[in-house]
Amino acid sequence: VLVHIICSPPQNYPLYIRSVPTENELKFHYTVHTSLDVVDEKISAMGKALVDQRELYLGLLYPTEDYKVYGYVTNSKVKFVMVVDSSNTALRDNEIRSMFRKLHNSYTDIMCNPFYNPGDRIHSRAFDNMVNSMMMQVC
Repeated sequence: VLVHIICSPPQNYPLYIRSVPTENELKFHYTVHTSLDVVDEKISAMGKALVDQRELYLGLLYPTEDYKVYGYVTNSKVKFVMVVDSSNTALRDNEIRSMFRKLHNSYTDIMCNPFYNPGDRIHSRAFDNMVNSMMMQVC
């Protein structure tokens, strides 16, 4: 089970959502929106240190009985949230970090597209393929 959400600042509305399986998608929406508050708290706690760092990975935001929620923030304050099944012990912090870097690089490619309007929902076949391949590696 894995969910990716990219939220645009300052409204925090989703630009991209993908979940496998799709049965619990509403539950994931709640989990992700709850985790955005934790992301905002971590960003404000880091303050200037976040600006000086090249590493934007926030790590484990919070665990629940069923899931672990991870966060990542870009320099432009776009938030990536990933929810992973807590029974998946094969995923280490390094793998999560590299998955966020791949997401960030693909998101950057989308932003460089002159036909993409910043703030619109992401509809990109290349981005979908990258996310699907990451999800297949995890599941």
